[in-house]
Amino acid sequence: MGERRTLIVIAITALAMVGEIVAGYLFGSMALLADGLHMGTHALALSISAFAYYYTRHHAKDPRFNFGTGKVNSLAAFASAMLLVIFALAMVWESTKRFISPVRIEFDLAILVAVLGLVVNGVCLVILKEPGRGHGHDGGAHKDHNLWAAYLHVMADALTSLLAIFALLAGKYLGQGWLDPFMGVVGAALVTCWSIGLIRSSSHVLLDMQAPEALRQAIRESIEGTGDERITDLHVWAVGPGIFAVEITVVSSAPRPSGYYRELLPRNLGLVHGTVEVHRCPSQTSAM
Repeated sequence: MGERRTLIVIAITALAMVGEIVAGYLFGSMALLADGLHMGTHALALSISAFAYYYTRHHAKDPRFNFGTGKVNSLAAFASAMLLVIFALAMVWESTKRFISPVRIEFDLAILVAVLGLVVNGVCLVILKEPGRGHGHDGGAHKDHNLWAAYLHVMADALTSLLAIFALLAGKYLGQGWLDPFMGVVGAALVTCWSIGLIRSSSHVLLDMQAPEALRQAIRESIEGTGDERITDLHVWAVGPGIFAVEITVVSSAPRPSGYYRELLPRNLGLVHGTVEVHRCPSQTSAM
């Protein structure tokens, strides 16, 4: 269900993106161009999600992937984010040239296209909204986190469209033409911030960095609260979006089979692979 809705939104967003970029060049509006490029960044992000749905489904049992295909999404996201930074720099360069050498803007047509872009964002938000659920700021309340992420991306697009409309209206009625290239810079900043966040989150997965402290603490508490058991070595890392692998070394004066400790691990942490090594300590005193 989430995959189908995501594909529909990708198609709508891509069409709107092409229309805004072409209109931005034809009508001389940097704000409209920036809005189109920003919309394109999220169309790209949604496409990555759709590709992940497809690739993961078709290679779920491929033995070449030791921990599954979760990192395919992170690898694609990292490469896309690097390209988006380049696009943002190009937007800043073009906006700077417009500051130095302003061009004539066809305000009426540009405003019309920007409003249509905002309407497209509204339609996409309706498509992505989960039936029977409100959209608060807590994504954890939603079953499909990819769908929730897509919803937030479209919300960001709507904000950028509003900025473009504001700049064009100010230019037409108040003579503040400088706001158009300025909003181009603002749009580039939004793209850059989003890209840096994507680079950071995807690189954490690709580099097998330790999972968040809260998750590691939950694992410690689930094992160490059963007796005199102590975890002497703990490694938790992401193998895909929201899924983790864990390696644990447990020391106890009366150790139990590794399967016992594996069953103690919380089921709601996204742990899909677990290795537990158990050792007997010399005495209870040393374990404490």
